[in-house]
Amino acid sequence: MRRSVTSLSIRNQIPGTVTSVTTGEAMATVKVRLDGGQVLTAAVTLESVKDLGITEGSAVRALVKATEVAVATGPVEGLSIRNQLPGTVTDVTTGGAMASVRITVDGGELTAAITTDAVTDLGLATGSSVVALMKSTEVSLATV
Repeated sequence: MRRSVTSLSIRNQIPGTVTSVTTGEAMATVKVRLDGGQVLTAAVTLESVKDLGITEGSAVRALVKATEVAVATGPVEGLSIRNQLPGTVTDVTTGGAMASVRITVDGGELTAAITTDAVTDLGLATGSSVVALMKSTEVSLATV
């Protein structure tokens, strides 16, 4: 059953095209080539793949909550997180314990909700080169 969602509270919505779907018993990994050329992997239920009609060539939006985006100052090796998108910080808004970091990546923009301590420790400011990290299990897909 296809559902139409007109608005979401998830700010991170990046358009792309499905390049592969690998299915298991209950879950599937879906590789999405983002409009900027990067590849993102989403781990979603097999039921969702079927309900949404996701196949190779499907136009989708990759959705990630800001609280599920981690920030590094460079590529990270030896880590199970597959999704590492390089980008540039375009805005940092701090308030109390938490901060909002806006990151431009090829083909889109992401927001990361991280602690103000992390912003300070990483020296993040407008113009900083960073890598946005997202676990594949935290990436949802919406068909367009």
